[in-house]
Amino acid sequence: MSRYWSERFSKEGMIWGSEASPSAFWAKDRFREAGVTSVLIPGAGYGRNTKVFSSDFTAYGVELSLPALELAAEWDPLTVFIAGSALEIQLADTIDAVYCYDVLHLFLAEERRRLIEASLAQLRPGGLLYFTVFSDEDSNNGRGTMLERGTYEYKEGKYAHFFSEADLREHFADTEILETGSWTERLHSRHNGIHQYILRYLLARTK
Repeated sequence: MSRYWSERFSKEGMIWGSEASPSAFWAKDRFREAGVTSVLIPGAGYGRNTKVFSSDFTAYGVELSLPALELAAEWDPLTVFIAGSALEIQLADTIDAVYCYDVLHLFLAEERRRLIEASLAQLRPGGLLYFTVFSDEDSNNGRGTMLERGTYEYKEGKYAHFFSEADLREHFADTEILETGSWTERLHSRHNGIHQYILRYLLARTK
């Protein structure tokens, strides 16, 4: 997967442009209301969403792709970017919140568990998590080869897990779930036009 994304970032640069996801602004408002001062962004990419948080909070972005990190350093110099895996603990000190946009569904079950565990381990008690994932209501669900229950290689070399409401809640059973919901996200790709996905989100707090 790292090779796939590194090749895309190398060829396409800022793949989805500079406009952040609406979810980043929504999460930022919830974090601000809760008195958050520091945010971790796993799978930060080239910083499209990190810039929303770094303007108000101490922001840390974790990204495995070196081409993406090179872009991110220019686009969002206020965020501290860390070259490494989001599946592992990267920070020495705990932070107040985690914002994870469209990363969790990119992994198989064992790696999804590791991503959530690493995120929780880096949160202070009572810290907040905001995750977005592909919904089982998205048109790509069920297409292609099934790799695991709910996980499909819907394009050659590209797979994702599609979450139902119950499945998402089950993944975060060790947290206090504050809110869930869904919406349609439209991404404007410089090379491939407009893509539309149905996403689910979850806002939770550590117990």
